[in-house]
Amino acid sequence: MTIDTLPHATAPATNNAPSAPSALSALSTTSTPPTNPSPPSAWRAPFAAATFREFGYTLTSLPVAIAGFVFAVTLFSLGAGLAVTLLGLPVFAVMLAGARGLGAVERRRARARLGLDVAEPGPVRTAGGDSGWARVRARLADAAGWKALVFQVVMFPWRVTSFVLSLTLWLTGWAVALFPTYSWVFERYLDWPGYRVYDFTSGGEHHAYYIESPWQVAGVAAVGWLLVLLTPLVVRALNGVDKAAVRSLLGRWETGLGR
Repeated sequence: MTIDTLPHATAPATNNAPSAPSALSALSTTSTPPTNPSPPSAWRAPFAAATFREFGYTLTSLPVAIAGFVFAVTLFSLGAGLAVTLLGLPVFAVMLAGARGLGAVERRRARARLGLDVAEPGPVRTAGGDSGWARVRARLADAAGWKALVFQVVMFPWRVTSFVLSLTLWLTGWAVALFPTYSWVFERYLDWPGYRVYDFTSGGEHHAYYIESPWQVAGVAAVGWLLVLLTPLVVRALNGVDKAAVRSLLGRWETGLGR
């Protein structure tokens, strides 16, 4: 019997295709996390939904900041006044628990309006039993509560500034950009040749300047549209400070990994 006529053992068929669990794991390891959508272009930004969300965040941040600042200052002052007695400690505990709650509200607002998803801090750990004083001590040692309290105090003046600057730019930009649509009002109802910038007499000389020619009106409108295009950039930059504060003061800090 020659070698060619020897019976050949059939090799077991091998399947190089990955099994269903391994295929799923491969997909999960190669997939990339979703990224935030890029901001709209400068020409689309004044009319984009993202801009209105960020502008709405800036406007609503003022009343939220006022409430948080009043809460923090009132309870801190009350707790400090009662610090000579044990009654000040429960007041501080309530203050820190409330600051945590306000921090949760801020994280939800940042997630809904700014697309910023920040992990919430871990729960307060009570050591030494479940008594009332043990819970008070745990609250007083809660670093996340103190950081949330600092957030309410520090962000108050910044959010007042953001509100005033954003609203002023928004209203001024659109009012000036749309000036050609109502420039006729001054001549018809006020008997002015155009919009009066100034009109006074000094030293026997009369000084006056009116925006009346088409070129002047067009120039004013151009300045207004420049402000309209600039406003979304300014609002986004102002909200960038809010994002940084939410990440650093209201997020989770992991041991050994920084934040």
